[in-house]
Amino acid sequence: AGKVFFGVCAPEEIFAKYKYLLKVSDACNWSGEQKCDLTKVALYYLWLGWYTRMLVPAAVIGIVVFLYGLAFFNTSPLIHEVCDSNITMCPRCDLRCSVWNLSDTCTNAKVSQLFDNEGTVAFAMFMAIWATLFLELWKRHRALHVSKWNVFDWCEEEEELILEIVNNPQCKPKEFRHSYLRSIVVLLLVTLVLVVIIGLAHALVICRVLTAILLSQSEWEFFRDHATTIAMLSGAVLHYITIQVMTRVNKIVAFKLCEFEKTRSFAATEKRFTVKMFTFQFFTLFSSLFYVAFFLGRINGYPGNYVRIAGKWRLEECHPSGCLTDLFIQMAVILVLKQTINNIFEKCGNCYRKACREEEGNLNLCDLCKLRSWLDNYDLNDVNAFSLFNEFLEMVLQFSFTTIFVAAFPLAPLLALINNIFEIRLDAIKMVSLERRLVPKKTNDIGVWTRILEAVGVMAVIANGLVIGISSDFIPRLVYRYHYGPCATSNSTKDFKHLIEIGYNITQCSYKDYRNDEDQSLTSQFWLILALRFAFVILFEHVVVMCKFIAAWFIPDSPIRVKNDRLDDKEANAIYNSRCTEV
Repeated sequence: AGKVFFGVCAPEEIFAKYKYLLKVSDACNWSGEQKCDLTKVALYYLWLGWYTRMLVPAAVIGIVVFLYGLAFFNTSPLIHEVCDSNITMCPRCDLRCSVWNLSDTCTNAKVSQLFDNEGTVAFAMFMAIWATLFLELWKRHRALHVSKWNVFDWCEEEEELILEIVNNPQCKPKEFRHSYLRSIVVLLLVTLVLVVIIGLAHALVICRVLTAILLSQSEWEFFRDHATTIAMLSGAVLHYITIQVMTRVNKIVAFKLCEFEKTRSFAATEKRFTVKMFTFQFFTLFSSLFYVAFFLGRINGYPGNYVRIAGKWRLEECHPSGCLTDLFIQMAVILVLKQTINNIFEKCGNCYRKACREEEGNLNLCDLCKLRSWLDNYDLNDVNAFSLFNEFLEMVLQFSFTTIFVAAFPLAPLLALINNIFEIRLDAIKMVSLERRLVPKKTNDIGVWTRILEAVGVMAVIANGLVIGISSDFIPRLVYRYHYGPCATSNSTKDFKHLIEIGYNITQCSYKDYRNDEDQSLTSQFWLILALRFAFVILFEHVVVMCKFIAAWFIPDSPIRVKNDRLDDKEANAIYNSRCTEV
């Protein structure tokens, strides 16, 4: 008589041999019915549900921080000084750009206060600690469920070896091998791919520069006045398109590299593919964001000595309200487009090839809708061993967006929460109704994704510390408030040649920098603020890392109940084995 286990029907002796070879305490029910139905799909939904629930407090606090900025942005004395200022600022471009008043950025300064305020610092620290709490509590949540599912001690590589022996008793285990030559070649190829991806980020910068120049020369006054903002928006959309294209390219390259490595087992192949694919995608998504966060507006020079591409085009400057506004725009556009468009295509792109249609009140079922059983599944969209990988990759990248640079976008957890509420249902609909059934496969962990999430948590601490300390105006505002008088942060410079060339009679304008009027050298204010910026980054990172370590130490990976259950199982197995030995 045949038995069914994990959706596989086979003679009883096959399962008996499998059970004999496994010899672990975590054994599934071996009756004719399928009792142990844990698969990677179940663990994916367990992780996704936990991640979604943990986003609730993060989203709530993000809303509080946003409302805090909204409540006080109109009463800030610094905002009033900007709005009441009569300082004349230098033109933003070479042609057709006029001088402008600092008070023109009054609205922009108020908007920037929504996400660049004191609450943002506390929120960034909270999110860094939240990432650690999420992982530590997830480990406990996972341990509780895999213990209930009787796969706590299950090993994937051991499983593969046993299945090979079941299929071919004469087979020999594949030996572990390592080739330094192959590793070096793979490392060089991975580096080459990352260089290409970074090169694409530079290409996006050039596209934004050219777009801003063309818009500033437009006949339309609206385009001229908002050339920088429109260029940033168009760059963000182009960045999203690049992400979609490179996702397919990165997947092909990662597969080829794994084939070249000649890994020992499918489990090893899956781990290495996951690491490579995530690395490629991470650089694709964040290379442009790192430029906006840490380089935009800091390497473009000053009037009379601008840095130019090919000696012709001026590098782009930050938004008038601050560099953090550019990072906010970039993240908001990418996150919104990625979540909305991806979900639409995920649902509609997997639709039936033929649809049921209603004509004149009568419902006409297509041939596909009439199919039943395996014929129905056969005509659905194909799946493979890496189909679930795509779901994990999408969510882990979202986790990266939610934690890294969250100081610039406090509403990111809220958008992620809203997306996940729909994502769970869309994934369920897709797997149940639109795709073939995945081949069930046991697992007791999300594998290498745990290490990746831990690495993202560390990067979140570093990135948010740098964003607050380097990119935002948080430190300069504190220095201005407690050390200098009004309008001391905006220095004037005489640039007669530049202004004569563009045809203005104004002989003096201001720009955002800390330089002397005579020789344009950096002032003592610059070095003071720079020292305070780095001091804040070091202090922020050490405090948050210490809190992360304390949280990780304080929360054990497994609940006491699970540990006691495991102890009872081992005791029962020891007694059973001793009795078998006596017999």
